[in-house]
Amino acid sequence: MGLASAGAVSPANRSRRDCLPDGPGRCTIPPKLYRVQEVVWHTGLSRKTLHNYAVMGLIREHTWTPGGHRLFDESVFERLHRIGELKKTHRLAEIRSLMAGETFAGDLSGAAAGAT
Repeated sequence: MGLASAGAVSPANRSRRDCLPDGPGRCTIPPKLYRVQEVVWHTGLSRKTLHNYAVMGLIREHTWTPGGHRLFDESVFERLHRIGELKKTHRLAEIRSLMAGETFAGDLSGAAAGAT
């Protein structure tokens, strides 16, 4: 049996909610944004830890909901993993200095990473 009979959605049958148009018959799936609680669940870190890391500039919200909730993109998991690895041998102040020159995913320029 073909994929169509197995319940797969062909490009012609996709609704607007399934993807963003990216040319005829193709689409780009928008990146997933995570609420704080989802990041907490996936990482095991506390909300307070994420808040403190954001205040220190170690992680950055990708955007905010209209209701004021922070949303993180997928790159936050890589940064949190790196912070966890660095915490084995460095203090948070040292980690902040080490990561100060790094850009955040989604930034158009490196200058935005250092802005407060």
